[in-house]
Order: sequence, then structure tokens, then C-alpha cells
Amino acid sequence: MFNQNLLIEGCLLKPNMVTPGASCEKRAKAEEIAWYTVRTLSRTMVPALAGVCFLSGGQSEEDASLNLNAMNALKGINKPWALTFSYGRALQSSVLKAWSGKAENVAAAQAALLERASANGAAAKGAY
Repeated sequence: MFNQNLLIEGCLLKPNMVTPGASCEKRAKAEEIAWYTVRTLSRTMVPALAGVCFLSGGQSEEDASLNLNAMNALKGINKPWALTFSYGRALQSSVLKAWSGKAENVAAAQAALLERASANGAAAKGAY
């Protein structure tokens, strides 16, 4: 980023969280994912970076929210960047399912979107 003369203070990083691989049989707790993800960022990203907008990386909606919340609630490790979400599937999956392409389901889809957006907004503050 420095070699490309980017203004680091104006950049947002858009990575996945550090999660177990697809072949891993052990399910990781949100606190483990949070610690490994933030530790990795702290070892590789400069404090001047404006923020980190996580992709859901194939996680369920609930897991993505819980993991983001755990990162923002994490104590004892420096987090100089904003940690937030840039979810696609983890924000839209239940919305699209509720809507199912039918006009009569618009209100239900809007309610599902409000629920997911509220959950992720709270998780971005460590308050989910």
C-alpha cells in the first residue's frame, strides 16, 4: 500500500475473518476467531488504516454477527481501526428467503433486513 503511494488514512481493508478451514472438524468459538483475527491484523496492518470491513466468508448470518461482536468486545489487544461489516450473504440471506421474489413478502423482507442490519450495527460496537 505504501509502495503504491496510497493514503492509508483513507483506506478500508475488506478481508475475511480468520476462521477454521472447510475441512476442519472442530468448530471455533467466536472469541477464538476474534482473537486470531485481531492478532493477525495487529501484526500486519498499520494503526493509520481507517477501518476493516469484514466479509462474511461463507459464515452464517448469526456466526458473522457473533464473531464481529467478539472482535469489538475483545480486551487486552490494541484495535486502532474501526472493525465493521461488509457482509453480502450474511446480511441478505434471510432477507432474500423472506422475500422469495413475491410482492406480498416485501414487508417481511424489510423486517428481516432491519433485524440483520440492527444485529450487525450492534456487533460493530461490541454490543450484540
